[in-house]
Amino acid sequence: MSAPDQAAAVVLSQLVMAADGTVIGLALAFIAVRSVLKFKATNSALHQIKEAPYVRVSDLRSVVSEQSGSNQSDDGKLVIVRGTVEAKSVVANDVLVAHDSGEKDVIVQRSQTCIYNEWKGFMGWSSDLRPLFPRSWGSWREQDSSSTRMVPFVIVEAGRWPPSEYVNVNMDGSSHPLPLETVQYHLQPVNATSITFFQALFGHQYPVGLLHEEKILPLGKDITAVGICSSIRGIPEIKSCNSLPYFLSERTKDQMIVELAFKRQVLLWSGVVFGSLAIGILSYAAVRYWNRWKGRRPQRQTQRQNAVARVATSEDTGDVVDRQLCVICLTRRRRAAFVPCGHVVCCQRCAFYVVRDLSPKCPVCRQRIYPRHFSMQ
Repeated sequence: MSAPDQAAAVVLSQLVMAADGTVIGLALAFIAVRSVLKFKATNSALHQIKEAPYVRVSDLRSVVSEQSGSNQSDDGKLVIVRGTVEAKSVVANDVLVAHDSGEKDVIVQRSQTCIYNEWKGFMGWSSDLRPLFPRSWGSWREQDSSSTRMVPFVIVEAGRWPPSEYVNVNMDGSSHPLPLETVQYHLQPVNATSITFFQALFGHQYPVGLLHEEKILPLGKDITAVGICSSIRGIPEIKSCNSLPYFLSERTKDQMIVELAFKRQVLLWSGVVFGSLAIGILSYAAVRYWNRWKGRRPQRQTQRQNAVARVATSEDTGDVVDRQLCVICLTRRRRAAFVPCGHVVCCQRCAFYVVRDLSPKCPVCRQRIYPRHFSMQ
């Protein structure tokens, strides 16, 4: 292992064991809570998709009419529809055309991505902490620009295009990923400049290329729509449901169920494992703190008593008549009055030893006294 790697391992171990592992315990607890929350959301989405009817486009009118007849809310009903993408207006030929392939489609997404690379420089250290994250394995990418065009489209039954059997797709407010196909993929190298050498030398990122991508949703593609179906002026319309991870997808209902079930199991066990580790580490840290506090308590008490004794000794220096000497040590002045008898017969140091006995009694009258209850003269 090289020297920088050893230094990084030492720093990482110190961070892990900081505050007896409290930091790593809280981090694992945060991951466990996030896993549990995602598990609940995934489990809810799985139940909704399982219970949602898987219907054909021609059956949507009956589903909407049943909803209207049962006095359900106007928001619509969750359905899953499998069909083919078609343009909404066939007469006006309202479609888009891909730039290079000339293929007809209803959604065109063009993006330009600047690709950066990064060298570790002289000392073997990168300029920041981004290489620690999985996203930065390999080249580091930063999005420069992206544009999306779309036209209104519908879903029809595969192989048929009757005007009376289709469902409008409402894309308003949808943030779900789209089942787009890549039709253009062009990487344009970026010429190095005089500054690039110094950027690489000192570990700073530098551009190496521009990636141009064009993705489309073509006509005739089979997709599955998962969303809320309602009737707009007698025409079925489907829109996205924000609580579900799917809207338009290439997967069938069975594939969605399998994928969500697997994700649910992963999140469940992640929550259990990370939660158990967090509880164990935080419990260990709490026990260490408790033992440390208990160990410091007698030390603090001894230090306090020694400090009081030193003060008493300094105050008791000088000539003292015999009748004012402590009856136990016979060297220091009487300063402590016991409660409840009130006898002033001991110095402060000896009074501490008297009251620390299991059954403290006054040295003169042998009456029981209360621990830690004596006044100073």
